[in-house]
Amino acid sequence: MYRRFFKRACDIIIGLAALPFVGLTLVVLAPLIHREDKGPIFYNAPRVGRSGKEFTMYKLRSMKVGSPDLTMPDGSTYNGAYDPRMTRIGAFMRKASLDEMPQFINVLKGDMSVVGPRPDLKRETELYCGDEADKLLVKPGITGYAAVYGGRNACEWHDRLALDVFYVRHLTFLLDLRIFFKTFSTVFGQKGVFIEDEEGTEPRTGS
Repeated sequence: MYRRFFKRACDIIIGLAALPFVGLTLVVLAPLIHREDKGPIFYNAPRVGRSGKEFTMYKLRSMKVGSPDLTMPDGSTYNGAYDPRMTRIGAFMRKASLDEMPQFINVLKGDMSVVGPRPDLKRETELYCGDEADKLLVKPGITGYAAVYGGRNACEWHDRLALDVFYVRHLTFLLDLRIFFKTFSTVFGQKGVFIEDEEGTEPRTGS
């Protein structure tokens, strides 16, 4: 019952409540994003949602215009702390997760949920192994189990996928509630914002 009906109702309520904060974020950050390099405010990111359906995920642009796609050796997207593609305001937004605020619009549209597995690129879904594609059985989320209990981006990609599958198999209202409130301490504590660069894990240009 919760997964089919009540979860969507919760998404709509939280999405509507978040709209004033989304608007305030845009008013403050949009001029700063544009002023730094005169580029667009938004980065409309193609992602894969429930049942493999592709959608456009809204984000505030945190990278320089024309930046190349960098990937890790496992095929996941690179997100290092010293990523030269990031703008100055982009680095700040990433640390505070403010670049994700427009995704509440995706929630209201029905593309995403407030809580769920973080969405992947199409090329990343083609690298799933075993039961990892089970994460596509539910809508992707702004925050999720892997994000708050798996160290966000500091956790290796396939480990995050395993946590996503665990979430799908144990999805309940109480679990979503735990994840929702845990998100605040994770974001404010800035835990696992970036991939931990280690020897042998240098990024490469994506295809």
